[in-house]
Amino acid sequence: MHDINKKKAALLYDEIDHNTLFKGTVSKEDRSLMNVCFVMAEGMEDKEKAFLDYATEKGMVGIKGHRSVGGFRASLYNALPMESVEALVACMKQFEGANK
Repeated sequence: MHDINKKKAALLYDEIDHNTLFKGTVSKEDRSLMNVCFVMAEGMEDKEKAFLDYATEKGMVGIKGHRSVGGFRASLYNALPMESVEALVACMKQFEGANK
């Protein structure tokens, strides 16, 4: 399970690191394999609600971050299949393409 969880987290963190609309909230050495937190990149904060709405339309539920912090949190627990992470990454790429 640990190897699978590392692959799921790596896939999502790679997208966060390369997508121009998002940025991680935790330094790389402190990143969690289970809860991946991220926000809109600087200058893109006004797109947060639009991304949440877009992701929800695509079936991504439960990614809204803490109410006092905002942003997003994707929980990658053991039962979550790799396909779900791939779907979130695809959603992030599609949103980026539509919002450059």
